[in-house]
Amino acid sequence: MTPFQAFVLGLLQGLAEFLPISSSAHLTLAPWVLGWEDPGLSFDVALHLGTLVAVLWYFRAEWARLGRAAVAVARQGGRMQAPDQWEFGLLVVATIPGGLAGLALERKADEAFRSPALVAGALIAMGIVLWAVDRWSATSRTIGTLTWRDAIAIGIAQAFALVPGVSRSGATITAGRALRLNRESAAVFSFLMSMPIIAAAALLKVPHVIRDGITLPLVIGVVTAAVSGWAAIAVVLRYVKSHSYGAFAIYRVVVGLAVLALAAHRASHG
Repeated sequence: MTPFQAFVLGLLQGLAEFLPISSSAHLTLAPWVLGWEDPGLSFDVALHLGTLVAVLWYFRAEWARLGRAAVAVARQGGRMQAPDQWEFGLLVVATIPGGLAGLALERKADEAFRSPALVAGALIAMGIVLWAVDRWSATSRTIGTLTWRDAIAIGIAQAFALVPGVSRSGATITAGRALRLNRESAAVFSFLMSMPIIAAAALLKVPHVIRDGITLPLVIGVVTAAVSGWAAIAVVLRYVKSHSYGAFAIYRVVVGLAVLALAAHRASHG
């Protein structure tokens, strides 16, 4: 892998992890479209470490607040009394479905759904769902109004992101909007609940990175993913204050159709 390829893939990972357009789809499709070799597991893990740094740094004040809430909950024997403590509990509950699904199905899903045509189909289908839900759902709720059932529902939506093309942020934001969260609250809750999943997935596979060694392309990919991930969070949170998620839905459909067209062209000339 060249430094340029590492930069491009790091940029895609950082942007697509937090924009609702599917990082797994972009990392699967980019080498296929451009004719590059598969970067391998170690590089993929390293890019996730970059996006983990992005979400930790951007929300550092929130993590400090939630950390204090977690300590308070522990001291209170698991009882949650203050709003911060309830938010911490909701994030824990929302993380469970995706974590369980990841442990049980991640490798199978990753192997079964890597076909460009299937990834393109997932991009298109989820784009239509995102557009429809965002178009017709109310925007009357904030994170402080979420219930345990809401958290479980958003967590189940996150589990579907095991399929490349669905998008973790796309699924969780869509679920939040379906539950009538306003656009900014849906994005913030999605980004916050991404941290445990990204951290667990990355840290469990860090030995692969250490075993394969630290290279210049790896460092470039991690740094690029961290910077672009931070920028993506900032852009989304500012953008959705006054705009819908429609632009992201349109992008998903356009990319999906382009991939289907390219796949058909290659099949007819292959």
